[in-house]
Amino acid sequence: MAKPGHSQRVKLLPHHRAHDARHLIQRWRMLARETGCKVRTLCTVDGLPVIVIESAAAQSGAPAAYLSSGVHGDEPGSAWGLLMWAEKHARELKSGSFLIAPCLNPVGLTLNTRADHRGIDINRRFHDAEDAICGPWQRWITGKAMRFGLCLHEDYDAQGIYLYELNHARQTKGHDVIDKCSRVIAPDPRTNIDGQRARGGVIRRRTMPTHLPGMPEAIELHVRGCPVTMTFETPSEFDLDRRVRAQVRFIEAAVEALGES
Repeated sequence: MAKPGHSQRVKLLPHHRAHDARHLIQRWRMLARETGCKVRTLCTVDGLPVIVIESAAAQSGAPAAYLSSGVHGDEPGSAWGLLMWAEKHARELKSGSFLIAPCLNPVGLTLNTRADHRGIDINRRFHDAEDAICGPWQRWITGKAMRFGLCLHEDYDAQGIYLYELNHARQTKGHDVIDKCSRVIAPDPRTNIDGQRARGGVIRRRTMPTHLPGMPEAIELHVRGCPVTMTFETPSEFDLDRRVRAQVRFIEAAVEALGES
């Protein structure tokens, strides 16, 4: 088997391991050792660790790219796409500044459920300092400088790829990013997605939503000073390998567009 980062092709995921959280975590630990990254355990839920990864540059305080996946356990393409990207770009992990949350809901991934071990959607809990997962996440992320944040998801109702963008700048970056992913999966053609106006697979949020019961990860990052966040969605009813490849391509395109060196 080729070493992580050696091949330019994304290794396909054995489908029977799509919900094997322990295997996913083991792969991240191996990659961290090879790239000089530090692994931290935020908490342990039902015997499964919630880990985060810090590159050497991020540990030294360099403003970081924040990447996360696995918030919803029934969206495996996002979690495996992030790992495949990291293995393919191991050199960047060694030299660049990255904060990575590989799978914030490992029990949900194991059970193939949107909710966590308590039956709770943690993507409405990132504001809660007392939450079993989001509280430790807050304590980890507080005080860390971030250049941008990428939150990886999948959507059962999606008809193609799309993203939400929160950006302090006037100019949107999302259309360039979606365009570079479109050869893998075409953009969602809908003009209204989850009640939000969409154009070419891009939803540009200019105001904070007020109707949600709690704070999603991307918005919490934005409130905490992250200048731009993108939440990427692949259609979970599409072929898993295509979804993983689309996630990898999204991260590549977003890192390039948002200026990570």
